[in-house]
Formats: sequence, structure tokens, C-alpha cells
Amino acid sequence: MTVSLPEPDADQRAHSERLAALIRAQIAEAGGSIPFSRYMELALYAPGLGYYSAGSSKLGAEGDFVTAPELGPTFARCTANALAPVLREIGPQAQFVELGGGTGAFAFDALLRLAELDALPAHYALLEPSADLRERQRARLAELPAGIAARLRWLDAPPQAPWQGVLFANEVLDALPTTRFEVRGGEAWEQHVVVDAHGRFAFEARPADALVAGAVAHLQRRLDAPLPEGYASETLPQLPYWIQAVAGTLGRGAMLFVDYGYPRREYYLPERGDGTLVCHYRHRAHADPFHLPGLQDLTAFVDFTALVESGTHAGFDFAGYCSQASFLIGNGLAGELAAIERIEDVVLRQRRLQQVKRLTLPGEMGERFQAMGFVREVDLEHAFAEGDLSRRL
Repeated sequence: MTVSLPEPDADQRAHSERLAALIRAQIAEAGGSIPFSRYMELALYAPGLGYYSAGSSKLGAEGDFVTAPELGPTFARCTANALAPVLREIGPQAQFVELGGGTGAFAFDALLRLAELDALPAHYALLEPSADLRERQRARLAELPAGIAARLRWLDAPPQAPWQGVLFANEVLDALPTTRFEVRGGEAWEQHVVVDAHGRFAFEARPADALVAGAVAHLQRRLDAPLPEGYASETLPQLPYWIQAVAGTLGRGAMLFVDYGYPRREYYLPERGDGTLVCHYRHRAHADPFHLPGLQDLTAFVDFTALVESGTHAGFDFAGYCSQASFLIGNGLAGELAAIERIEDVVLRQRRLQQVKRLTLPGEMGERFQAMGFVREVDLEHAFAEGDLSRRL
């Protein structure tokens, strides 16, 4: 795709060049190339320089993209409705761990709704790699009533001690450093990043190692036909290990993931022959992952079949899978709409209604985003009763 992108200012460009220099040095140290997954990891998470670890605005009008929690309280309140029965079932020791957390908008609205439902967790912990977003979260959540704010915690790593409760991640899986592969002669090759003769980053395919080759062979076994010659896409061979890392100590409880993606057979359709990698810069989507590293988000759609495999492999039971629109409808959207209709401020009422449309319409976030849940010794099937899509996995 060809998109006109705004120019950064001098400080932003200098920041990006510092990160680019770090990546070039790593490429040189590695013998001339690094896997794209490593490039993406550095571009997003290199300490002090990566997109998510440096201090720049990411979300909202002044950032690069908008997430569901930023579109009013509806998304968070419906999600709280879905998870409240789990928290009440576990009891006073229940904890809530949110991966990422954005600006704190989700936590703010979800905690207020959980208080209304008498389902507040003992602690609400946010695992946030971005120093900028962590500070925005602290400022936003300081506005909560004192009794609720006292339950907040910030984590530098996933919980190491056994715990019970809920793990929630909205638009986290799409930002995991993804492996890019292509098919050559019927075999999987891995896309690496090199520095060309002009000092620019470029793709170069290398024979895949056993982990990547095995991951591609596994996904192909679930497809209706072999991937054609030249087909390129993404896979996350590390996903089972990541699930174990973030939720391995969760005993009794539930995990809920919301993200954009497809079941495997739809993810690897012939028409997606160059994969799903998308870059976000100043509310513009484009396809160049080497543009201004550190200043743009890099994402890939989620293979929800891989997610269900990884969650069950980690010892969880599959709870359900549906579109974001169905998830919201099945977890109290009608009540939220009724409350919006009672708002006397006409401008605010119309804004909220437009936000709900963005969350639910098929052409917006309603079908492109999907929700998937897992459980251990609790029930979450009620959250996916509306529009279950499990048959597509």
C-alpha cells in the first residue's frame, strides 16, 4: 500500500536514527542478518528507544492509533460484566492482571463497573513496558475513588507467585515479535533483516531453522491445500512459551484475549500471500516496517487457531470464541445503550453512540476484532454465548 506519511521533527528523527544504529550494530554482530522477529522486538521494545519503551504518545488523537477502551466506557464495562462472575466465584483473594493497559482507560472504567457489581478484585495489576504509558495510567487512575485506587499495582514482570483471578489482554498479541516466513521449493524459509549497500534495512530470506520449519509445517497440516510457491506470512512459534510465561502461575481463574485476527484457514488464504503485517504511524496504516523505527507501531494479525492450541497446551480449558460485536452484545451492550440514550447532553450522547458503532459495526471493529477465553476451575462460557465462532477454528 502507498500512503503519504507525515514527517517527524528533528528530535524524533534523531531518536529513530539512534535506534536504527543499534539495530545495524546487532545485525553486524550477528554476521550480517537478524530474523525479522528480532528486528520487530528491537523496534518495539529496545530499552529507552523502542516504540513501546520510549516516552512518546501512542494512543488517542495525538498518537498513532485508537484502541477500544479509548472509545468511551462501553468496551470496559461490558468486559467487566463478563468477568465479574469469575471474580465473585473465586472470592476475596481474586486478582486482576491486565497486560499492557494503554492509557489506563480500560482499568478506570472496568474498576468502576466491577465496584457496581460487587466484584472488585483484591488487587488490579497492570503489566506495562512503556514508561510513558505507565505514567499516563497513574495519572488517569489517580482519579478513581481512594478505596478502589488502593487496589492498583504495577508490575515489571508477570506474576511469579501462584495467584487466582483474571488475566486480560486487549491488543497485546498483535504486538508480539512475529516470525516472517516464505515458501520456496515447498520448504519454509525465514525472512531476515539485512543492511543493503545504501545502509537501508531490507528483507532477505534464509533457510528456516527447525523451530520455524516445524511451526510452518504444523500450520500447513490444518489447511485445505499447501501454501503456494512464494507465499509469505507470519507465525508465532513462541506463542505457547509466551502463554506459559505470562499465565503459568495462574491457578484458578480465566484468561481473556481481544485482538484482530482470523482462524487459521482464513489467516492463510491465498489472497493474503504477503501476510498481515501492518504498521501504524500518526493514524495512518502502511506496509513498510523499516520506516522510522521506534516511531511507529508494528503489528501482525492473530492466528486464533494458534491461540487456542497454545492456551490448551498451557493447561487451560477453552471457554469460547466470538467476534467483538457478539462479545459486547452478549455481555450487557443493551443496558449500556439504554444508559447512553438517557444522557441529556445531546453532543455527548451522539459521541457515545458513534463510539459504540465503531466498536460493533462489521466495517469497523465489530468483526475484525475477536475475543477468546480460557479457564481453570471456573466458568466463562457465558461470555461467548452470543455468536459463538468456535466451529471456525
